[in-house]
Amino acid sequence: MTSEYFRRLRQFLAAFSAIAGAAIFVFLVALPARAEPSYGLSMYGSPALPPDFVSLPYANPDAPKGGRIVTGNTGGFDSLNPFILKGTPPWQLRFLGYESLLGRNYDEPFGLYGLLAESVEVGANRHWVEFTLRKNARFSDGSPVTLEDVIWSYKTLGTQGHPRYLGFWSKVASIEATGPRSLRLTFNTEDRELPLIAGLRPILKKAQWEGREFGAATLEPPIGTGPYVVSEYEPGRHVTLKRNPDYWGANLPLMQGRANFDEIRIEFFGDASVMFEAFKAGELNVLRESNAEKWARQYDFPAMQSGDVVKSEIADGKPSGITGFVMNTRHAPFNDWRVRQAMLLAFNFEYMNDTITGGRQKRITSYFSGTDLGMRPGPAKDRVKTLLAPFADELLPGALDGYELPKADGTARNRKNLHRAMTFLAKAGWTAQHGKLTNAKGVPLRFSILLPQGSSEKQAFANIFIQALARIGIDATLDVVDNAQYFKRLETYDFDMTDIRRGFSLSPGNEQRLYWGAKGVDTPGSRNLMGMNSPAAEAMIDTMLATDDAAEFTAAVRALDRVLMSGRYIIPTYDFGVGRIAHSKHLHYPAHVPVYGDGPWFMPDVWWYE
Repeated sequence: MTSEYFRRLRQFLAAFSAIAGAAIFVFLVALPARAEPSYGLSMYGSPALPPDFVSLPYANPDAPKGGRIVTGNTGGFDSLNPFILKGTPPWQLRFLGYESLLGRNYDEPFGLYGLLAESVEVGANRHWVEFTLRKNARFSDGSPVTLEDVIWSYKTLGTQGHPRYLGFWSKVASIEATGPRSLRLTFNTEDRELPLIAGLRPILKKAQWEGREFGAATLEPPIGTGPYVVSEYEPGRHVTLKRNPDYWGANLPLMQGRANFDEIRIEFFGDASVMFEAFKAGELNVLRESNAEKWARQYDFPAMQSGDVVKSEIADGKPSGITGFVMNTRHAPFNDWRVRQAMLLAFNFEYMNDTITGGRQKRITSYFSGTDLGMRPGPAKDRVKTLLAPFADELLPGALDGYELPKADGTARNRKNLHRAMTFLAKAGWTAQHGKLTNAKGVPLRFSILLPQGSSEKQAFANIFIQALARIGIDATLDVVDNAQYFKRLETYDFDMTDIRRGFSLSPGNEQRLYWGAKGVDTPGSRNLMGMNSPAAEAMIDTMLATDDAAEFTAAVRALDRVLMSGRYIIPTYDFGVGRIAHSKHLHYPAHVPVYGDGPWFMPDVWWYE
């Protein structure tokens, strides 16, 4: 396939015509059994960009350098190390100051190109991957990146880093230098995605941590190779990053038109409403907005009226992902699927959506909705049915015969669904006694909803939900804590119900096991908040990772979607639909938007000040 074909197809995707089907077709092309050293790597087939590409398609190589962007976070921070479990760092840090051997193109499902590495090679069936470092790769302090640094980074992150890095390391049989600037990782597992994951591990400087514990929370940032370095900070208040004038990779094609701001400042606020007022007052010059109703009605302040602030909407072609309230199945009452179904029935989304967002945002209907990867309505058919059949005895109702979310009538009372909820609760052993639901031992049904400070919109959803639950005798409470407590309790699964957001790509893979895998039930800090333990889900993920067939991959993802939805682990809220960014008129972005839409790879990565 020619580069012209891919260029036209990307335009096709960005225009939202048959987004997902086209995207899946792009990346599910047959892969040769063995590849020579290459400038890039794709999940399937060849990278979309040619060897002589001059920049990413969504970056402006002529963008001016300079200026300042000031954004905001809610909560606080007590660490500047984004690669460990301890502490709460600003989430943006790992995207701004650190690099990997390969870098992503967010305008194709999963395409990687040389960054710290000048070339990459994979073996037959991708059982190993070999990288060759660039001679001029440097850390921000000017020291060269060595094989020793790379090997140390893989081992240290894989044994002492955040749990998101541990799963990959368990699949590495060996890592060794194969030349003055080359190293090879050999895998012990059949998994076609592992070479790409290997290419995306952050590379840190070994000498910085000699004689020190890497896993201890610290306000000393790790030394990285990226274009930005932390220049100043005040714990819990603000962090400033400045562009490194001696950044080693400034002339790489992959970096043209990126990292354009001289300074990126992150201010911290107690809650979203205070942050919005700071933006209106000009203390911030960019703000992401998730609420469509607020976007439509509350952005009429003087700076907007004068044209000094403008609104931009950024479309994308990725799956909806899942956003909502997750139930912890590790203990009662949510270890019973009938109680979880009752929660879905009692959650009056139609009324809440109308009240909180003006009904402007569509509900998420499945984990991969909006793309060809999402489950299809009705009973499972064809290959999806065949993949799920061996697990028929363990699957919950709806997985094979069809499942869809309950729909309310839009009224505040939601009588019909509350009555149905009571039926499911009765089957689970909960009956009304003196206006309260209790089990056979007389223990009342009560639980709390854990949320962080500053999450005003989530709290609004939770409060309406709590009122509905009270009408059927359930004692639910809202537990709002500061960010440090919130993340600590998530890490130890110390909650009954909490909020969740999982965004997905057009090439789902190993991260799905991190989100839903059985190892996360007991491992602190995993992303498996619901405590899901499903052999069916594990088998679908195995199929996704092992197959090189387009139809098989799609069927496995659709089957996984069915297992997740029928498991009734999460009460979905709304799909964001588009990225909404309000910003100073002096902040600009390229006309071509990547298929993955907005994210740190877009704003601030390819924006500029002019």
